[in-house]
Amino acid sequence: MPIIWLIDAYRAGEQSQVRALVDALGWPCETKRLSYRKHVVLPHVLGLSSLRGITTESAAMLEPPWPDLVISSGVRNEPVCRWIRAHSGGQTRYVHVGRPWGPLNGFDLVVTTPQYRVPRRVNILNNMLTLHSVTPQRLAAAREEWAETFDHLPRPRIAVIAGGHSGPFTLGPLAASRLARQASTLARQSGGSLLVSTSSRTSDEAIDALQCGIDVPSYFYRWQPNDPANPYFGMLAIADRFVVTGDSIAMLSEACATGRPVQIFDLGGMRGHNEVAVDFRMQATLYSWLMRWLWQRLSRDITLVHKQLRASSRAFWLEEEFGASVLPAESDMQRAVAAVQGLFGEV
Repeated sequence: MPIIWLIDAYRAGEQSQVRALVDALGWPCETKRLSYRKHVVLPHVLGLSSLRGITTESAAMLEPPWPDLVISSGVRNEPVCRWIRAHSGGQTRYVHVGRPWGPLNGFDLVVTTPQYRVPRRVNILNNMLTLHSVTPQRLAAAREEWAETFDHLPRPRIAVIAGGHSGPFTLGPLAASRLARQASTLARQSGGSLLVSTSSRTSDEAIDALQCGIDVPSYFYRWQPNDPANPYFGMLAIADRFVVTGDSIAMLSEACATGRPVQIFDLGGMRGHNEVAVDFRMQATLYSWLMRWLWQRLSRDITLVHKQLRASSRAFWLEEEFGASVLPAESDMQRAVAAVQGLFGEV
């Protein structure tokens, strides 16, 4: 059975993906949590094989016997994983999750999604959605834990999952107020209620506007770091349908994994036109210019994911009449696991 080194990602979204993949593989794993020299940028900018970007203490953790497989994510981890593969004599396979920055021939496998616009290659797996830890077993446990908390709220229970700013799109008070109005209207028309969760990226101004605009029976959660009472998985388990802000591909992926109807909330301009008032944010304007005029590798286009979700009936826009959610015969995680196993001739 192959031995894995997980070079842990340093961003929460990427961290959850690589950990979920390791869990799904079920192979022995040792997790390496590195510390970085943030002023050292040349190793990852130039696509080198090097440990110069990590501290001496972190480098000391990387010694033989080498693993059969190294899994990671994030640009700062790329030089480290290339170094491990080189020092193993090429015996260690390198699997990268998310956006690849270095030359594509430097990876044995890249598991990625449409927003990064990675070209088709033999070693590239383009999934529709991100990897996650939403499993039937975890949903069943969350349903049992949270059923009593939500029991007083009328059905259908509509989960409203709010993200935050993303590239050229802004979730500010205007968008949050519009989300509150539209979600409240859905609940009122169906005689149901809302299960609302913010996230680590939701600004205080957006949270206040969202909460103030809801005028139907609801449960409202303000995200807190490291909160053992976070109801997010309970909402995934119990909600009858979902409204997810279009900025978060990870939260859309998790909602779609439940098999229940998912609708995407357009922050403004996500469908190539904008008929609503939007929150101004200078960074959003600059990002739009970046996407249009500069090297595409420096940006991501999440609207490519929206288009694939809509075309495959995995999700619908909030203003649309929604239908039954369509689940593919093979999940993105199953595809990723099969691709990794294929590196070792196990498929």
